[in-house]
Amino acid sequence: MFDNKYHFLNHRVQKCLMTDRNGPFGRLPEHLLVEIFIRLPTCEWVQISCVSKHWASIFQGECMWQTAIARNWPSAGLRKRWPGPIPRGSARRRFQALYVSQNLVSSGGDIDELVGHTYLYLKEQLERPVVAPSSILHGTIIDQFIACGRTGEKAHELASKIWLAVIDNLEENQQTFLLLKHLSQEGEFFLPFPYSRSYKVLWRVFDKLFTDFRDCFSRVDYHDALAGAKSRFQPVPSAWLGH
Repeated sequence: MFDNKYHFLNHRVQKCLMTDRNGPFGRLPEHLLVEIFIRLPTCEWVQISCVSKHWASIFQGECMWQTAIARNWPSAGLRKRWPGPIPRGSARRRFQALYVSQNLVSSGGDIDELVGHTYLYLKEQLERPVVAPSSILHGTIIDQFIACGRTGEKAHELASKIWLAVIDNLEENQQTFLLLKHLSQEGEFFLPFPYSRSYKVLWRVFDKLFTDFRDCFSRVDYHDALAGAKSRFQPVPSAWLGH
């Protein structure tokens, strides 16, 4: 009963925000607007930020995101020093990293901001027009975890988990198909532990290619990709066959 009442009030607030920017809501001081905004679903924030230039500036500032972090993750660390090659960035970036850590990458119930930052870094790198070799990206991730105090074994485990989470959350479009195809064709790199890459990641690359993107292959490219899969995995799943 309480949840229903809360969602009803939440909906009423969102409606007023969208339609009454020059009314009572529009005349509220900025710190009260921030307190209202952070209590609304994050999926509505983009729409709310488009209501006026003033509200857009609130979402572009640090105060909004610092307040949202304090409300959602009050125990989030505020370390002044952030070692390693992957930058921590602004309060907005920190909010995104914490959100990812809570919702997209399983970490045994703990919120690990470092995992979120690493996820964002890898996703952005893989979505660039020209992608760096995966061995370089993987090495950067391992270096970041080690610089922040993780053991080599833990760094290896977390890096593999992040690769899998990013691959699973890429949009299903032509760019992702070309990326996965590129990753499947990269040569073998014999790197020492913990820089060695998990075969689970390469398996997921081929699995998505042959299931989610099967129709994107030409017949020649399909047989080339299948030959590559057979050279790495034996036996290959029946779901990968039959183009």
